[in-house]
Amino acid sequence: MADITPVLYVTRIESFSACHRLNSSQLGEKDNQDIFGKCNNPNGHGHNYKVEVTVKGKVDPVTGMVMNIVDLKIYIQEAVMATLDHKNIDKDVPYFKDIVSTTENVAVYIWKGLEKLLPPNTLYKIKIHETDKNVVCYKGEWM
Repeated sequence: MADITPVLYVTRIESFSACHRLNSSQLGEKDNQDIFGKCNNPNGHGHNYKVEVTVKGKVDPVTGMVMNIVDLKIYIQEAVMATLDHKNIDKDVPYFKDIVSTTENVAVYIWKGLEKLLPPNTLYKIKIHETDKNVVCYKGEWM
């Protein structure tokens, strides 16, 4: 019988504060206002986001870890905190020049940033709490 290796999931949670304005350049002023409501405020609005980064893998027999949490924290610092914390997402993050800064798109942005830093095939899920009631989850899937 072949050895079966369990796959485990490790999650690191960080918080960041940022502002944005939900506004699509593909829509007119009235449509933007109708679709995004108060989130289309010309001066923007802010959130205290909570982001959960989950990695997966097998437990290293020497370290007993899927990934060193200190390393994961460094990756999150580079891909999330340095680029998004205390920023105006629409004005300070070039990725959002032509992309509406919804939490859905922020999740994809974070995924792309972390995917470049993490060992291949270890990133499992990005979960962002925009508010206590609004949560977005992204697992790198495309349709």
